[in-house]
Amino acid sequence: MAEVTSSPPSAPTLGEAFKYWLKLGFISFGGPAGQISMMHQELVERRRWISEQRYLHALNFCMLLPGPEAIQLAIYISWLMHGVRGAIVAGVMFFMPAFVLLSLLAGIYLNYGNVPAVQGIFYGIKPAVVAIVLFAAWRIGTRAIKNKVLLGIAALAFVGIFFFKIDFPWIVLMAAILGAVGGKLMPAKFKAGGGHGASNKDYGAALIDDDTPPPAHAQFTWGRLAVTTTIFVAIWAASMLALRGQSSLSDIGVFFTKAAFLTIGGAYAVLPYVYQGAVEHFGWLTAPQMMDGLALGETTPGPLIMIVTWVGYLGGVAKHSADNPIAAGLAGAAVATFFTFLPSFFFILAAGPIVESTRGELKFTAPLTAITAAVVGVIINLATFFAWHTFWPKATEAAPFAGSFDVIPLVIALASFVALWKYKVDIMKVIGVCAVFGLLFSFIR
Repeated sequence: MAEVTSSPPSAPTLGEAFKYWLKLGFISFGGPAGQISMMHQELVERRRWISEQRYLHALNFCMLLPGPEAIQLAIYISWLMHGVRGAIVAGVMFFMPAFVLLSLLAGIYLNYGNVPAVQGIFYGIKPAVVAIVLFAAWRIGTRAIKNKVLLGIAALAFVGIFFFKIDFPWIVLMAAILGAVGGKLMPAKFKAGGGHGASNKDYGAALIDDDTPPPAHAQFTWGRLAVTTTIFVAIWAASMLALRGQSSLSDIGVFFTKAAFLTIGGAYAVLPYVYQGAVEHFGWLTAPQMMDGLALGETTPGPLIMIVTWVGYLGGVAKHSADNPIAAGLAGAAVATFFTFLPSFFFILAAGPIVESTRGELKFTAPLTAITAAVVGVIINLATFFAWHTFWPKATEAAPFAGSFDVIPLVIALASFVALWKYKVDIMKVIGVCAVFGLLFSFIR
């Protein structure tokens, strides 16, 4: 921990901040929890660019937003220090290394995915993904479901999407309505628990300290809010206009704009929506390809929502296979990534001044509490889908249990879940071990 001192550090230049955000983009493994921890250790404890209280205040706000909270936290802190330019630098540097890496991996995957050794690797990885998604449901559920009412909402969400094929946005809407009504009738049942609360730790005087007033660019005015909103709407409209005449890319843009507003509860929460749209509706990729992309997303830096880059790349190639596949894939990946992250910049730049002007503890509302509970049921449904495709590899919708049951993936999935849940093994290590097992097994069978 940094030595406690009464003198704040000197303000970093935008260039110095750029170097840190670029470095973070390459080392930001471990999902949102790991990324948030990395930023806390570096920005609060070591560099003291922002105080503990202000850091947690920004984090609590980002936790309430749709979208990946870790990248939004980076955008928020950099915006406080360097304005709009800082926000753009932090946000882009956070996801750019993952974008390049996943685009490269997607191209290699499409060209060499049928090689027996590569198939063996993914044979071991797929059941690990089942365990990872199920573990995510357990982890979110233990934090979000505090009573039988919320458990019932989670169960209803699972039944709705699994048995009745209700689209994810409708489940979110119904959960929000239940939360709004339930918050008035049974307020005790919809109180948000946990969260990131306050901290009494002191790492010394910070550049943005507890009592540091917001900088001029972070002052709230209705005029600034209107201008910011107008600019982002114009950027979105101009981008969509540029895609006119390319229906597949337009579909990707519209779809991932919707997805960006539905990521309440983190990246795992939006995966079912992406699965429904990308696999079942548009046919951009298959369910096994989605699982492979999720596994690679877990082992690359950046937010897990970068799975959209994978989906966009494969979708671009699938719809333009007769053209240059690399150009088509990169176009799809770029469009999916751009429209997924554009709203995150808007949320921070538009709402950040409001948050700064009304600084205080932020809590989950009753509708958000209900939505988070519903998300648990939806994620369990996603794990069920992945398990079905893994344990019955030849099954179809018409014949859900066609072909033989493959017991080896079940054993791998169970072992992976125990490793994650009981022994707290790092996700990357679990995937790595499973990949090696799958590779070795491919030479035996």
